[in-house]
Amino acid sequence: EEIPEAAPAVLSGPGFAKDVARGLPTATTVASPDGDLAQRIVATVGLPTFRPYVADDLVGAEIGGAVKNVIAVACGVAEGRKLGDGARAALITRGFAELTRLGLAMGAKAETLSGLCGLGDLVLPCCSMTSRNTSLGAALGEGRTLKEVLAERRSVAEGAESAPAVVALANKFGVEMPICSAVDDIIAERTSIDEAIFALLARPFRAEKA
Repeated sequence: EEIPEAAPAVLSGPGFAKDVARGLPTATTVASPDGDLAQRIVATVGLPTFRPYVADDLVGAEIGGAVKNVIAVACGVAEGRKLGDGARAALITRGFAELTRLGLAMGAKAETLSGLCGLGDLVLPCCSMTSRNTSLGAALGEGRTLKEVLAERRSVAEGAESAPAVVALANKFGVEMPICSAVDDIIAERTSIDEAIFALLARPFRAEKA
């Protein structure tokens, strides 16, 4: 909006900044509708240990980067409540289904959402307490309040800010996202964590589909 003549590009994918800075290997996505621009960015920032792949799906990269933060909060809550690895795996899988539903409804490509900036970017924070979002969820799951957790942090847990925006998009596009909605309700203190967990587990049994 500020620079309408600028060609947009998004860098997104699995990689904690401190690990990238240490030279630990990862792969990521550079998404831009301008293929030449994406290739120039890859040539500029690519390293043997930092492998960017080109995509033209800007929306898919952005949706993946936003929704994964919300699902990571949910995985953190499960960790804080000591619900086990099965619960985390289920949240990742069903969270990916939610991410995919929203992305497709907004015009993203399925291959983008199942790639590095979608599924890859989802798995990393959900499986690591290094993630600001997962650690925030864990603190909430242990019974701490959002206000006290945020008061002692200098870093930003994007999931807390992204949750209401993701739910608003889900409502706008008519997409069902129960996990993201539960996180939004917990963050806004409209429901307790135990009530949110019970509501998710009490959902009707159904066929598994995206």
